[in-house]
Amino acid sequence: MKTIKCECGHSNPFGTEICESCGKPLTNENSRELINMRYEGSAVRSQTYNKTIVDKIWNFFSSVKVGIWIIIVILIAAAIGTIFPQEMYIPPNVDPTTYYKEEYGTPGQIFYLLGFHNLYGSWWFLLLLAALGISLIIVSIDRGFPLYRALKFQRVTRHESFMKRQRLFAVSDSGISMDRVKRVLAKKHYKIKEDNGNILAEKNRFSRWGPYVNHAGLIIFLIGAMLRFFPGMYTDQTLWIREGETVAVPGTKTEDGQYYLKNHKFIMELYDKKDKEYLAALDKTGNPVPKNYQSNVTLYHAGPSDVVGAKPELKKERDAKIKVNEPLSFNDYSLYQVDFKLNEFHRMNLKLENKKTGKSYGEIKVNLFNPKSTYVLGNGYKVEMVEYFPNFKLDENDQPTTENSVPDNPAFVFKMFTPETPKGETAFIGIRKNVEAGDNKYKMSFSGIETKNVSALTVKKDKTLPIIIIGGIIFMLGVVQGLYWNHRRIWIQQRNGQLWIAAHTNKNWFGLKREMQNISEDSGLVMPIDQSDEKSA
Repeated sequence: MKTIKCECGHSNPFGTEICESCGKPLTNENSRELINMRYEGSAVRSQTYNKTIVDKIWNFFSSVKVGIWIIIVILIAAAIGTIFPQEMYIPPNVDPTTYYKEEYGTPGQIFYLLGFHNLYGSWWFLLLLAALGISLIIVSIDRGFPLYRALKFQRVTRHESFMKRQRLFAVSDSGISMDRVKRVLAKKHYKIKEDNGNILAEKNRFSRWGPYVNHAGLIIFLIGAMLRFFPGMYTDQTLWIREGETVAVPGTKTEDGQYYLKNHKFIMELYDKKDKEYLAALDKTGNPVPKNYQSNVTLYHAGPSDVVGAKPELKKERDAKIKVNEPLSFNDYSLYQVDFKLNEFHRMNLKLENKKTGKSYGEIKVNLFNPKSTYVLGNGYKVEMVEYFPNFKLDENDQPTTENSVPDNPAFVFKMFTPETPKGETAFIGIRKNVEAGDNKYKMSFSGIETKNVSALTVKKDKTLPIIIIGGIIFMLGVVQGLYWNHRRIWIQQRNGQLWIAAHTNKNWFGLKREMQNISEDSGLVMPIDQSDEKSA
């Protein structure tokens, strides 16, 4: 059976409880119980069909309980993701596999192993967001379309059973001026429809769509959140750039090429004790207080290269000064000054010396970020780098290793070749460490160090923000729409020399009864009785 035909001639979808046209109950016709006016008694697919696999999937996602559980799981997962910092916020150039264990112990290691370090970009979190979006869409279709049909096709004159089984109902003698009734209802902002002397007064029907506006706003919000994981829509990366360096700006590579940035100089200004602002800015420790962080940079753009691996041809875009809260903005991107590192080791100078005489046979300059494997000093003297540990430490087995690639504590294993020692001599040298493999005749010693300041910039691009804002605004409009207005209807029908009065609201029955009392006093109509009170009594 695909339709149910009412005695009024209207064909209703299978599963309809109340005729969409005349309001006659199609089930339990002889019952005296109040009519279930939820969704106007219209057929809801999830409550009608449950046979095929499509029905079962539809019914699963249309369940309010399922939607609530999805939201709860998302909230719990999102809360767990805030226990420790996400991978994008840990210090750069550190290995996340060891960082979480060393910083937070066993809980941090479990946090990493379970994948919570990159939670918001994980496939299963995105799957949860998609499931919530699907649930919202199916719920809106499942309930919204039947409700729209029922409200659209409702007539002014309703069936006798429909009137009697409304929660607010009364019968009064005829003789009351219908024109007076209409004027009173109009003052209460009701829209009035008439049919054969019968009246349907209705107001605030739009409030019934508040939950569906909520759903639409949430769906748009979720779409905006998920678009952040599509290339070109969202970028939030950190760029550490040293003075004098020119590097590619992460996240800016497109079909048109890529942007590059050169850091000319990092400037940190401190408050002068003579300044009036100094005392106000002075922190509790009494340490010098920074007044300004600034990176003087030049922005370049390189078009796409036809040759793989070829050096890009940089075209200058502009010079800029990036300060805190004064970003460099270009082509939907913004570069913010967020951190710095002063006097980072850049180049280490070492001398090859004779241990007995102290005579030097030359100096090598080791670039700590790109060291050479061999340094030739001439006259048969050369030094080979066997191993390099940028941030030296001993592991659990007391073996030398490096904590990360940042040269905060550089150490080297050198092999020194001289005419006197053609087979070479091996030495380990680090800061305050000089270990020789055997009785060496030669040694490597520090002769100087060069440092550079480093700027930390955040690269931001967010094309999803307008979508998220629009979704949030629509959601709040739906909240206001459904919260502050009620859909109210009053039916007044002339039957056998009497006036039948029935009223219904989707919520706030106390407000409707108070309004009906005022209407009765002003129009002469009988105040309808709340039949739910009689049932409970």
